[in-house]
Amino acid sequence: MTLPTTEPDTPPDPRPQPGVVASTAGSHPAAQPAPWREAWRDRWLGWRDRLLASPRFQQLAAAFPPTRPIARRRSRELFDLCAGFVYSQILLACVRLRLFQHLADGPQSVAALVARTGLGEDALRRLLDGAVTLRLVEPRGRDRFGLGVLGAALLGNGGLPDMIEHHALLYADLADPVGLLRRDDRRDTALARYWAYADNPAASALPPDAVAAYSRLMAATQAFVADEVLAVAPLAGRRGLLDVGGGEGAFLCAAGARHPRLNLMLFDLPAVAARATARFEAAGLAGRATAHGGDFRVDPLPAGADTVSLVRVLHDHDDDTVLALLRAAHRALPSGGLLVVAEPMAEAPGAERMGAAYFGFYLLAMGRGRPRTPSALYTLLEAAGFPRPRLLRSRNPLLLQVVVAEAGSP
Repeated sequence: MTLPTTEPDTPPDPRPQPGVVASTAGSHPAAQPAPWREAWRDRWLGWRDRLLASPRFQQLAAAFPPTRPIARRRSRELFDLCAGFVYSQILLACVRLRLFQHLADGPQSVAALVARTGLGEDALRRLLDGAVTLRLVEPRGRDRFGLGVLGAALLGNGGLPDMIEHHALLYADLADPVGLLRRDDRRDTALARYWAYADNPAASALPPDAVAAYSRLMAATQAFVADEVLAVAPLAGRRGLLDVGGGEGAFLCAAGARHPRLNLMLFDLPAVAARATARFEAAGLAGRATAHGGDFRVDPLPAGADTVSLVRVLHDHDDDTVLALLRAAHRALPSGGLLVVAEPMAEAPGAERMGAAYFGFYLLAMGRGRPRTPSALYTLLEAAGFPRPRLLRSRNPLLLQVVVAEAGSP
């Protein structure tokens, strides 16, 4: 089939560049372009759209040597959009069959992988062929396969296989995307049930088994997150760190290892805080780390720390809840105390799809929250008493970005 191909040069975007925005969702510009400019842009883009939709233009672009590479690239991009779910299921099959672990010690023959995975030879070859094209595995001679560059990277990221398994819930909720978009009440989605605290007014009373699965997932994926945050967060010289929504305490354990004089406090639901206490004891941190149980939507945060961290917390919640939490953090901090916000953000350079597409729809299925731009967070932080927030230069904006701010005077 012939797919949309080249795109004529578009005029410069007349919209204001991101700054302080009116919408905390970060999805609208602060001001609208002048009517004449908007009308001119609409006419230009209307012509472009008609041209790209023309079968005749597509055929000419594919046949003309100077535009052929662009046409092929556009075709691949559109095909990848159509095939993305298939790619994800090939990855899931590799994870569930522990294919990467089987290849960790070196290349294996097809016969050896048949024995290890329990698949028939034809089915295994089909999986291997697909995984090769995705750079998950690669051929290593006659009937032998080893890790590909992405498979090796995945193997070194301990929490990623858990997240890949977890996506089965997301895909179930997205089986009818239009239906999900039209629903006003999303409290009965698979993700809402998994994240048991979501919109639960009695979250503090959740039993241990209701928080175990998501707590394990967050802990498993926290290692690479903690490295990113601690590489840039200015914690040197700080006396105490309160991690709000800190789960089992994986982030605090990493912070404690990097800053041995830092006193550690954690605040999360009582059943989760109990899991954190056990982790602190196992890590030998019981003497300097304490876990406090409560629900930050209704309970005050414990005082005593000069730094509060919110790691992968705010994007799970709507603006009213976020503003209330930031004000609670301000009350818990002394004047000049530091707030660290670390999470995936919208419009991250080079990671725009991650924010608007992936997290936008993940949080839709979860039933609340949204990815925010740094400037949207600035608006909320300033309203909560944190003047002059600033964005730190993180190593991997695709994973998360870090905003810090100091508490102003009450």
